[in-house]
This record gives sequence, C-alpha cells and structure tokens, in this order.
Amino acid sequence: MHLTVSLNIASTAGQAGALTFSDLAGFAQRAEAAGLDMIVLDDAPPGRAGSGNPFEATTLLAALATVTSRIGLVATASMVAHQPYNLARRFASLDIISHGRAGWNATMAQAPSEAANFSRPDGFSSDEFRRRSEEYIGIVQGLWNGWEADALLFDKDSGRFHDPGKMHQLDHKGEFFAVRGPLNVARSPQDTPVLVLSSLAAGDLDIAARTADVILLDERQAARRKARHDEFRRRVSASGREPDAVRILADISLAANGVAGLADRMEEEFRANNCDGFNIRLSAHISALDDFTNRVLPELRRRGVIRQSHGGTTLRSHLGLSGGGDR
Repeated sequence: MHLTVSLNIASTAGQAGALTFSDLAGFAQRAEAAGLDMIVLDDAPPGRAGSGNPFEATTLLAALATVTSRIGLVATASMVAHQPYNLARRFASLDIISHGRAGWNATMAQAPSEAANFSRPDGFSSDEFRRRSEEYIGIVQGLWNGWEADALLFDKDSGRFHDPGKMHQLDHKGEFFAVRGPLNVARSPQDTPVLVLSSLAAGDLDIAARTADVILLDERQAARRKARHDEFRRRVSASGREPDAVRILADISLAANGVAGLADRMEEEFRANNCDGFNIRLSAHISALDDFTNRVLPELRRRGVIRQSHGGTTLRSHLGLSGGGDR
C-alpha cells in the first residue's frame, strides 16, 4: 500500500483578497497534475466567518469536477444543515457527475450556534448529537445502497425502467428521522461515494470503525498517532470489517512545519504505521503548494513511498478501497 496524500483546499484563509473560482480551479488542477489523491473542501457553518473557501462546498465540488478528470473531490456537508435524504441524493448525483470521484466529509464536532439557524436554538447535547449523527450516517449509506448495480434497465422495448427486485426501500424509522427511500438517483460509479469522518472524539471511534472509509486525525493528536492507529484498527476488526478497510490520514500544516525535512517526517510516520497518509493543510500563502509539489512529492516518489501517478479513475481506486469501478 502506498501513502495517501490529500490537500485541504480551504486552509488558505488569511491570504490577501477573497479566493475566486479561477483560483480554486487552478489549485485543484495543480494538485491533480502533482498526483495528489484527493482534495477536501472545508465549509464554514452558516453565520461563522473565517473560512478561506467563499463557496458552498458541494456546489464547488460540482464545478471542480468539470475542470478536473482524475483527482478525488471531497466536500464537507453539515448533518445539521441538511436532511439525510437530500444529502444522500446530492452526493450520489455528484459522484455520477464526477465519474466516481466524490466523497462526503462528515464532521463529528458540533459547530457553535449552527443549529440555531435550523430551528434548534438550544442546539444538541453532546450525546444527542452523537446519536443523531450515527443515525444520519446510517440513513445516507442505506440510501446509497438502495439500488443494486444492475437494477436500472432502461429497456424501451419492454417499458421496464428498473428491476423491482433490485431496488430496496429503506423504510427507516428512528429516534430522529423517518426516511422511506429509495433515492431517485442511480447507484454510484464507485458503489457508494467515499465517507470521510473528521473531528472525532473518543466516543465517535466505534461509529467511524463501522462506517467510515477515511478518517482525518488533527495535529493535536500527533503524539498519540501510533496508539490511535492501532486502537482504531482493532475497532475496525471488531466491527466485522477488514482492518485495512479504512484509511487513516493525519493532518499536517505547512504553515507550522514548512517543507524542510517534511519528506523524512512523512516517510518515517508512514513506515512506522502511524497513519496511512496525510491531509495537507496549507498556510495563507498559495506558494506553499508549489513548494510541496516541487520538492516534497518528487522526493517521496524517488523513495517509492507514493505512486508515480493516479492508480485508476475513481476515488476509491486512488485510496485502494473496495468498491465499483477500477481499483
């Protein structure tokens, strides 16, 4: 398995002037040309300033899909601001638009005051938010799996649009949501969009072990990465999944670390099984991306730590995860 490299595109907050779509498209194209596996598009909750990304993340993903062809595109979307059916439908559509390159980043931390914009002025307790999030994720993944791969027939001669035996209604009735299903969107080109979980607390690890394809560990957890990695692998196995069914990516901020010695650090952490790859958070200076792609990535390729180019056309293939499409 090769080291996975992700770019967090919204961490350019603080640069002079607002980012335009042309800036972000150029960013994505340079990251794709450099062979990065995916981009994570952050999104500030409504009413909170400070995000370097001036666009709603799923809308931006759709636009970036038209100016790129290989790199994975992961958008952050709130479980408070969206109903699970609409979010599942949106990401299923994005995955078709991008030809199997889409992913959803679900943040497990509650954003202060966000719920007040969505008829919950008092927000949620921590335990309530966790239970709601687990139910929400289960609904989304259930809807994504509602159509079998060959369920849609489009048979004009017989007039059969689909095989009813290969379409499954969810009929979910839970503590927080009631969702009948199915989606009115075809099955994803990569079976399901990639699920990324971030901002995990200790109580979220079992949820992630059962559901996630990728988890992001923030830099505050750097000292415990090896122990966290091993503990999480045990939880994945205990949930009945293969231990390597989830990719664990560690945040690295170029603002804090620069590029000097970065290739050594990344190789050392990867070979020590501290993580499966890295989520690169850039400084306010876009030139940091050039420093990383021109100096760090070539050195990692020379050492055989990362692939020479994208391994396939879908995000799952880049990450080495099971799913539809090429691997």
